[in-house]
Amino acid sequence: MNGHVSTNLLAVEDREQQRRKRGSRFTLNGALWSLQALIGFFFAGSGFGKVLLYDEALYAAAPRAVAWYAAVPQPLIVFIGVCEVLGGIGLILPAMAKVRPMLTPLAAAGLTLTMILAAGFHIIRGEYALVPANLLLGGVTAVITAGRWKLRPVAAAPVTAARVFASLAVLVALALLACAPTWYTMTNASF
Repeated sequence: MNGHVSTNLLAVEDREQQRRKRGSRFTLNGALWSLQALIGFFFAGSGFGKVLLYDEALYAAAPRAVAWYAAVPQPLIVFIGVCEVLGGIGLILPAMAKVRPMLTPLAAAGLTLTMILAAGFHIIRGEYALVPANLLLGGVTAVITAGRWKLRPVAAAPVTAARVFASLAVLVALALLACAPTWYTMTNASF
């Protein structure tokens, strides 16, 4: 009987040790979520800055801060901004809400394509210093695409109040942490 108790205690200790290891280990899913949040917020803020260039006064002043804006028509800059904002939201919301989660790898693929095109544009213009950032962002979004498409896809699930609330919280966080600072900087700073 004593041997049985000690065996059970060892099994319990082993399970506890495995549980602790699982809590601190690196997972692909955790890495993908971290990248999705970070890059999603980045693209939402960056894209929102381009969307704000619909304003003629901001568009006229923008080339003093970002040289390539002078080479691109205003509607195209705004369109790129809308795509980046929607892509940034798409990296987070569909997978988090588990409503049409396959939109997440599609958003990541779209952002990858955007960064490839941006890198090509900057190479043609001789703006080689901007290319590494495009390649880094494109590489990260390509990793998210592959990760969420095949390696760790998110399964669809029924809509719940908790997921709706969390999604709204993320949208508010995007507005406050990514879009509001961009808006404030662009409307109050002189280029």
